[in-house]
Amino acid sequence: MTEKFEFIDGEKDQYPLVCMFNWMDVSKSGYYEWYGRPDSVTARRRAGLKELIQHIFDEFDETYGYRRIHAELNRRGVPCGPELIRALVRELGLVACQPRPWRLTTIPDADLATTPDLVKRNFTAEDTGAKLVGDITYIKTWNGWLYLATVIDCYTKMVVGYAMATHMETSLIRAAIDMAARNIALPKDAIFHSDRGSQYTSGEFRKHLKRLGIRPSLGRTGTCYDNAMAESFNAALKPNSSTAPHSRPMNTPAKPLRGTSNSSIIGNVSTQDSVTGSRLRSTTNT
Repeated sequence: MTEKFEFIDGEKDQYPLVCMFNWMDVSKSGYYEWYGRPDSVTARRRAGLKELIQHIFDEFDETYGYRRIHAELNRRGVPCGPELIRALVRELGLVACQPRPWRLTTIPDADLATTPDLVKRNFTAEDTGAKLVGDITYIKTWNGWLYLATVIDCYTKMVVGYAMATHMETSLIRAAIDMAARNIALPKDAIFHSDRGSQYTSGEFRKHLKRLGIRPSLGRTGTCYDNAMAESFNAALKPNSSTAPHSRPMNTPAKPLRGTSNSSIIGNVSTQDSVTGSRLRSTTNT
């Protein structure tokens, strides 16, 4: 019953109380009896929740909205309703960081020869290294834009290779696939799937894949679902890193990324053309 009263209290500025009493099947007297309880019960609980909400909001670098704060409170064994948390977040004036405006990173190559899509949106595999996907994204730092190329293993859902640079040249993705080849054993006829960006379709990169014994696979131009695993990882990564208002300079250690299912770390960001480090766990579960 308390959750119903919390919902009504959180929405009383949006809807008439009488209507909500009928919708929630509660009595008017019951609501006002709950609302009029001494501060030691209701007000003190709200004050305690506000402290917890502020702590979680700060702990996760101002990236959590009320839904994720509510989920985190439940994980910590704090019973509460989502509408109450939304009302308290509003009272505290907390606004979560939002993703940056979309920036073009995929440039089709007009001279690209026909290459099949060997994945066909099936991002599962029967063995480690049999099927890899990759993409390039961007992260904003105090020193400007930093580009990140990743290689994700479809079997383990791990980021097994990555590289960072201040440019989007072919050497960036070559460094990422080289890290993947060092980190895991690639079976014969392994597949590397990507979008049709000019870096991935360049003759230099294709020759490099051939030397590694990897078959190229390309999705269709402008169809993000054909590379959904890599796109989903990038989407989950950005709100936890590039949108944080206190993103660190490129030459300082990065903090662990925190999220509902993201506990990844992107090593120490350097001003060198590319950086290699430990594996990252993909937040994509497909």
